Amino acid sequence: MKKVVGCLLLVACVGVARAEEPARKVLRISADPNNLPFSNEKCEGFENKVAELIAADLGMELQYNWRAQRRGFFRIALKEGECDLVLGVPAGFERALTTKPYYRSSYMLVTRKDRHLDIHSLDDPRLKSLKIGVQVIGNDATNTPPVHALARLGLTENIVGYTLYGDYTRANPPARIVEAVAGGEVDIAAVWGPLAGYFAAKQPVELRLQPIEPTDADAVLPFEYSIAMGVRKGDKELRDRVDDVLQRRKREIDRILDEFKVPRVAAKRTEGRP
Repeated sequence: MKKVVGCLLLVACVGVARAEEPARKVLRISADPNNLPFSNEKCEGFENKVAELIAADLGMELQYNWRAQRRGFFRIALKEGECDLVLGVPAGFERALTTKPYYRSSYMLVTRKDRHLDIHSLDDPRLKSLKIGVQVIGNDATNTPPVHALARLGLTENIVGYTLYGDYTRANPPARIVEAVAGGEVDIAAVWGPLAGYFAAKQPVELRLQPIEPTDADAVLPFEYSIAMGVRKGDKELRDRVDDVLQRRKREIDRILDEFKVPRVAAKRTEGRP
C-alpha cells in the first residue's frame, strides 16, 4: 500500500492547515502520528492511504493536524473545529456526523498456531488456566468489551493488561499485546481486529486469529463494530461528498484494507448513516 493514490493530490504530512485557505480546497484530517496500522506521521497507515484517495477524488489538498488519539481527541478535532474529517469512528458516533460504514471488524482471539488452541469464545473453560492479554483504557466504565466479559466470568486474575495508549516513546504502542502472544508472555489475547491482523503478520512465529463468538450472556456486549468517518455535526455537505467517494471507490478501499490485513465481518443489513 505504498502506492501513490492519484497525481493531483498534494499531501501535506506536516504542519497545520492555514486559516486563510479558501473553504473546501483543503481537507483537514486529525490523526494520530504513532498509531499503525491506522496512521502515522509518515502517512504509512491504511487511514492515511484512504484519506489520500478521498482527497484526490474530491480534488482537495490534504493536510494533517497530528494529535495522539487519547482523551479529548474528538472534542478538539471536531467540536472545536481543528479538522474537517476523522477517518475511524464508530458508525453513528454521537460526537460526530458519520458517513456510512466503510468496514466492519471484530475483536479477535490471537494465539500462537503451534499451541493448537482452538478457542472461539471467552467462556471456554480452558481460559481458567491461561494468561489472557487484553487491551485496557484505564477507566472501568469505558474499558474494552473483552475486559468486561472476562470480569463477568470471574477471570480477572488471569488478565494481563496492555494499555491502548502505551509507551508513546516507542513506535506503535498497541503492537505490544500481539508481540506478547508471539513471545509467550501471554497464552491468548483479545485484540481489536485491525491491530490483530496487521501486527500478527509481522511476528516471527505464525499466529492464529479467531473472531470472538459472543455467548448469550454477551448479547448486549458487542465484539463487532462498523467503522465510519466523522465530520463536524451540521457539515452534511462534506459528509455526503465523502459518502459518495466511499461508494464509488469501494473496491480500491477494500484493496487497501486487504493489504493491511484488516479482518472484516459482514455488515448488518440495518446499518446506514444517521
